Amino acid sequence: MERTYYDRIGRDTLRQMIEYFYEGIREDKLLRPMYPGDLEAAELRLFLFLVQYLGGPATYSQRRGHPRLRVRHADYPIDEKARDRWLMHMKSAMEKVQMEEECRKFLWNYFEQTADFLRNQ
Repeated sequence: MERTYYDRIGRDTLRQMIEYFYEGIREDKLLRPMYPGDLEAAELRLFLFLVQYLGGPATYSQRRGHPRLRVRHADYPIDEKARDRWLMHMKSAMEKVQMEEECRKFLWNYFEQTADFLRNQ
């Protein structure tokens, strides 16, 4: 049986990467306003989403339904600068954790495509 990207990356590594990502968001004057309220809740949502996307348990959909990424992000002004800043923080977070190069490339490709897809300005 083939192992999923979730199995290959691992729950703990994914959790750590997302924690590093939100450390960057916490200090970012452009992006932080797009995360109203509790950053811990946003962190958990991203974690559960990525777990599911990478082939792990479908807890995200069980709790929140279909991801509907464009709808969920529509209220926030996501232009090229915001997209690039989000990717900068994610790249930094990814560089701080260990994972197979194939997994890293797969994740980065997903993040780039999705960040561009979510641009609305």
